[in-house]
Amino acid sequence: MSRPPAPLWLRLFHRLDPETAHRLSLRLAHLLPPRRWRAPAELRVRLGPFVLEHPLGLAAGFDKDAVAVGPLARLGFSFIEVGTVTPRPQPGHPPPRLFRLLEDEAVINRMGFPSQGADVVARRLARWRARGVRVPVGGNIGINRDSTDPIADFREVYRKIAPHVDYICVNVSSPNTPGLRALQRPDQLARILEALQEEGVCHGCPRPLVVKLAPDLDRAELVAVVETAVAAGATGLVVGNTTVQRPPGLRSPWQHEAGGLSGRPLAPLARARLEEAAEAARGRLQLIACGGIADADEAWARIRLGASALQLYTALVYRGPAVVRRIVDGLAQRLAAAGLGRIEDAVGQALAPTQPSSTSS
Repeated sequence: MSRPPAPLWLRLFHRLDPETAHRLSLRLAHLLPPRRWRAPAELRVRLGPFVLEHPLGLAAGFDKDAVAVGPLARLGFSFIEVGTVTPRPQPGHPPPRLFRLLEDEAVINRMGFPSQGADVVARRLARWRARGVRVPVGGNIGINRDSTDPIADFREVYRKIAPHVDYICVNVSSPNTPGLRALQRPDQLARILEALQEEGVCHGCPRPLVVKLAPDLDRAELVAVVETAVAAGATGLVVGNTTVQRPPGLRSPWQHEAGGLSGRPLAPLARARLEEAAEAARGRLQLIACGGIADADEAWARIRLGASALQLYTALVYRGPAVVRRIVDGLAQRLAAAGLGRIEDAVGQALAPTQPSSTSS
């Protein structure tokens, strides 16, 4: 699908420094009118204990500190994920740390988990919940850069924000925090997930756990993560985070900057990891596809490869808020063309016949 022309206001945004534009977008979100459309009923999908109006949610990273949860929900996303939230405030890496690859419809970031900290985010989440945000809200959690005890960090941030969110996403896959990706190893990940399950029970706020994976895992590493997540009682996986790889064909002069790449060039890699995760999970985990989703064709492909739900972020940078409705409408059209009655009937349809889909009952 060809990229629709960007409106003038969005082209003007692209003349601003990326971080300035991002901060401004969070402020302007409060001024946007609520959407005037509803997704058709056949797009409803169950994700864990939640029934979503449609599969498309907002990925973590856009609203790191929960400053615009309500306005972003009103744009039409069926769920919102805030964060990454760290236990203690930290500034992240020094700028420049965010780069638009305009020619490639991509972004490279080496933000390093800038966060106002779990206490501040928890208070904001409590206020949004009191205002009646109508979609599920997830909390994406991580560790501080100077952490000497990752499990203690994860416990602390879970304890503070879990009462105010509907699920927890464990981020062990950002490439911008030293040592973080090593926590995807089965022994480390099992300890983290078991500690968080215990934290939820002890403090009376058990929440579904999902794990966000790096798309740079090889197949054996990915299978090991899947088995660890299943054994530890996780609900699902987000597949996946940004990549440290640089796919061939990038044109932007910023392509050699250090950090994680997101956006359209990530789509083939993210698609391949999703298929591998679905084959390994065999219906035991629900999968949320993330990375390079910018149009209805890609969204439909991910659902057919086993994703029960979808997330985007970089597409907002290049296509603006209207991308939400375009993808949702496009999914409804593709569902009708396929002769299927529910979007859940399409989940995993493109997988090998011997592999069950990850559709939940």
